[in-house]
Amino acid sequence: MQIADLARLRLALKRMELRVYILEVQWIVTFLLLGAVVGFMAGLLGIGGGGIMVPALTSIFLWQGFAVENVVHLALGTSMASIVATSIASFRAHNAKGGVIWGIVKSMAPGIIIGTLVATYFVAKTNALYLALFFSAFMAYVAVQMFLDKKPKPSRELAGPVGLTGAGSVIGAVSAVVSIGGGSLTVPYLTWQNIDLKKAIGTSAAIGFPISVAGTLGYVINGLGEGVDVDYTLGFVYVPAVVLISLVSMLTASYGAAMAHKLPIATLKKIFAVLLIGLSLKMLLSVW
Repeated sequence: MQIADLARLRLALKRMELRVYILEVQWIVTFLLLGAVVGFMAGLLGIGGGGIMVPALTSIFLWQGFAVENVVHLALGTSMASIVATSIASFRAHNAKGGVIWGIVKSMAPGIIIGTLVATYFVAKTNALYLALFFSAFMAYVAVQMFLDKKPKPSRELAGPVGLTGAGSVIGAVSAVVSIGGGSLTVPYLTWQNIDLKKAIGTSAAIGFPISVAGTLGYVINGLGEGVDVDYTLGFVYVPAVVLISLVSMLTASYGAAMAHKLPIATLKKIFAVLLIGLSLKMLLSVW
């Protein structure tokens, strides 16, 4: 090989290294921005971040070149792991104000853990397109409820331990499949059973912790044998994204909570509902 050819080869390699470096910086910035948005919206509207994170992460992972059959699974597992940190901050804040009914948490937790772990096992075996369809349908339901601002009317007494455990298993299973903290299911369920709305929200925040922990473990364990060929992953959890999103979301959540008293929340919820549907449809089309 001539000297000129070697020089051109070295130049090409340097350009390639520069492109890779730029892409890595772009991905880092993207995860940080996603964490900022997720945390702020969680604090502002009191919602979990899965509705934003799952479709956003699906697009990011496709952009990074991950295999299409793995992107939804990775998005669900990574989103669930990212919720752990914010769920701790959330339930501690509610508990400090006496907003958590720990008797309900203790009764629902066993069902939550079982339902979540079982669901993650089936998710690991399910085609990415079917997962995207279920996620989009569920987010459409959540968005409609948010847009119309529908609240269930208290119509019965609180269920006993067996009933709460059974309800916990259903909430845990659905939450694991769509990677949410469970608030969109737990709050209406508790309100329906004559629990004060503020205590229902605080108790739901505490229930979100075992959901996120069990869901993360499930996605790690059940993803290990699925042959995900991506660096820095544990099962279906992409660790760099979890670290970056969690660091920023915990900071911006407090700003969102502060702005909740200054902005027109009813209008913001309607806008966010439309955004949820748009993000879900984009994810569905990407996987399709």
